[in-house]
Amino acid sequence: MSDVNANLRYLKSHEWARLESDGTVTVGISEHAQEALGELVFVELPAVGKLLVAGTPAAVVESVKAASDVYAPISGTVIAVNTALADAPETINSDCFGQGWMFKLKPEGSDPLAALMDAETYAAAIS
Repeated sequence: MSDVNANLRYLKSHEWARLESDGTVTVGISEHAQEALGELVFVELPAVGKLLVAGTPAAVVESVKAASDVYAPISGTVIAVNTALADAPETINSDCFGQGWMFKLKPEGSDPLAALMDAETYAAAIS
């Protein structure tokens, strides 16, 4: 069974979101998603400054099996991307909750993660 980090919130399409102490939100894909995709060979990240709308495609990951959209779990402006993934997309496979983060957002709204699943709900959804 895939590891589900209890400190994160999840989208049904397998993205995770972490609210940081500075109010920004870090986004990546879940362990379940990276396991299903297999070895990642390419990542296309959104441009810094781009406004993303919750539930719309924000990035693309490609594996030896398939290409898949990564959806914005919340609405907000991209303030950083993990440029290290360009040379090492497999980092998502080895550390999806840590060094494999994909982008950071300055969220719109005061409770940006309210609409996302908690870890218990997500774990039940993927079991």
